[in-house]
Amino acid sequence: MLTVSDLSKAAQTTPDAVRHYVRIGLLTPVRDPGNGYKLFTDDDIKKVKFIRQAKGIGFTLRDIETIFDHSSHGQSPCGAVRDMIQQRIDENRDKLAELNRLQQRMDDALEKWKQMADGDPDGNAICHLIESIN
Repeated sequence: MLTVSDLSKAAQTTPDAVRHYVRIGLLTPVRDPGNGYKLFTDDDIKKVKFIRQAKGIGFTLRDIETIFDHSSHGQSPCGAVRDMIQQRIDENRDKLAELNRLQQRMDDALEKWKQMADGDPDGNAICHLIESIN
């Protein structure tokens, strides 16, 4: 049996991450009756490594909970995994498009501002550069 510290070292993560996974139900340790410590098994090492791997390719902890749920009920999570990653891809593309639009607005603003003099506060404007943007 492994303690939080042992598990975090074996799975190459932090003790805080292990505790968080326990709090949200991804890990379910047993308690040592003598000292109340949370104790984990070698299967928990595999779970934590899986969590790290899944997070590394874009899955959320909620996604991982769903994957674990499918697996623990003897169902293949592969279909759900494909659907989830497609959803993440779509979300990322939307975010990237919005970031590109923001970047363009920022580039345009800076280009415009290079031609403008600094303004002095006059009680009517806070920053005439920002206020000049439509």
